Amino acid sequence: MLRTEILMYRLAEERIAKLVRAGLASGLRTGKRGIEKESLRINRDGSIAQTPHPVRWGSALTHPYVTTDYSEALTEFITPAFDRTEDVMRFLHEVHQFTYEMLTPDELLWASSMPCALKDDRSLPIAEYGTSNIGRMKHVYRVGLDYRYGRRMQAIAGVHFNYSLPIDFWPGYRDVIGSSQPVRKFVDDHYFGLIRNFRRIGWIVPLLFGNSPIVCSSFLGGRTARFKPFDACSHHLPFATSLRMSDIGYKNKNQAALNIAYDDLDNYVLSLSRAIATPYPEYEVIGLYDGENRIQLNTNILQIENEYYSYMRPKRTTRPGERPTAALRERGVEYVEMRALDVYGFAPTGVVEGHLRVLEAFLIFCLLADSPQISASEQWGIEYNELTVAMRGREPGLVLIKDGERVGLREWAGDILAGLEPICDILDEGSHTPHYRLALLQQRELLREPDTLPSARLLQELRERRMTFFDYTLELAQAHEAYFRANPLPPGLRDYFKGLAEQSLGEQRALEQSDRVDFTTYLAQQAMPALPDAGEHAHVTP
Repeated sequence: MLRTEILMYRLAEERIAKLVRAGLASGLRTGKRGIEKESLRINRDGSIAQTPHPVRWGSALTHPYVTTDYSEALTEFITPAFDRTEDVMRFLHEVHQFTYEMLTPDELLWASSMPCALKDDRSLPIAEYGTSNIGRMKHVYRVGLDYRYGRRMQAIAGVHFNYSLPIDFWPGYRDVIGSSQPVRKFVDDHYFGLIRNFRRIGWIVPLLFGNSPIVCSSFLGGRTARFKPFDACSHHLPFATSLRMSDIGYKNKNQAALNIAYDDLDNYVLSLSRAIATPYPEYEVIGLYDGENRIQLNTNILQIENEYYSYMRPKRTTRPGERPTAALRERGVEYVEMRALDVYGFAPTGVVEGHLRVLEAFLIFCLLADSPQISASEQWGIEYNELTVAMRGREPGLVLIKDGERVGLREWAGDILAGLEPICDILDEGSHTPHYRLALLQQRELLREPDTLPSARLLQELRERRMTFFDYTLELAQAHEAYFRANPLPPGLRDYFKGLAEQSLGEQRALEQSDRVDFTTYLAQQAMPALPDAGEHAHVTP
């Protein structure tokens, strides 16, 4: 184990021991967790649905749990934040039951992160949110993404895991480790420490849970040189774990030089705000209008905060009309959003309870472990590791970069999972069944046999059944549909979700009737406020 890794483990172990001695370890069991899961809505022949977001689901603009991401066809399911993983899974299951019950029989949900066959970019309809100013803003932002990056990348579906520790955990934790910081500053700094450590070792998430080693050839648009043909209509990489997390998916080359700072909250907000406020020549050439149609919110490096693609984000619930950066600056970090999970096609909801339990323990480890600032040289190693694991993670003998040295992936991954053991023991305390320990044990067994990891299992099933990626995933989607239609919601829950849908439609109508300024004026009012004085942040790269 390398020196920095030893420090990470030692400090995590020391802090766990201090929490146990102080009687505060139970606070780790009452964190809040939630899920955002995306699914492409498709026709029965496997093509992307061209119909609007189903009105019986409610308003994509105002519904709290059923909305859209980039496209009318890219549905997003959102759970509330729960303090038990079982409740997250139960709610996600229920919202799937409702949406299938309200969905036309002509359509179903695609069962993979990587999309079905794409004719061209136009086959992915951009999401619409009605005629209110905020609805039009959300639509124009997505049109801007099309002009900047194209629509193919936007067709990829993923799963986001939101996590926070309880508010009453933090003062005791601060006292236990001997900090004199104000509580809010302490919380912000330690969430950013979590994020830095996730960047260091978060490659283990696509390694263990990645489920997208193959893609329809149409998605590559002829750029197949790096990939190997799998069948007549699919390309793959033999040892890939998550093409979604590779440079054909989630890693955006246009944003490679942004240098968003993760030193602390102030520098993060400043560097992100600069990107939103700084004009970019390529986007200035595109312009704001195509004829009379607005096609970008602005011509800056980022239109808004969410355009920055990252595996982990610090988050704070925003108030109506409030910018995410302003919410963070004013009230600090509330939770983190981990965005590195593929849709798990083998499960009807696309999410597995055991995976969430291991992720929870992993995020707690990232929080408790030593987390120095990330140097430029370490940043290069982080980016190398992320891309290497996404594209070659199961390759025998694969090595990664740690502290400028080469280290075996399987050895490093095994050390990380070993570090989660005491955390899983704390999370299991008081439970009749050691759910966290069992979930961790399963991942350690899979790691010992890389051919049993989800990405390998998918390729093996395709070979054994002699099916294309498209046909196999369509068959999975049909099986998931049959499962949900055979297990409808009980009447009371059905009425609850119907009520939410009707309420959301009414809220959208109210928004459309309440606008008092034209759209151009509204956008001017939403522009970024003046940047804070950068004098004390001279080390931040614009």
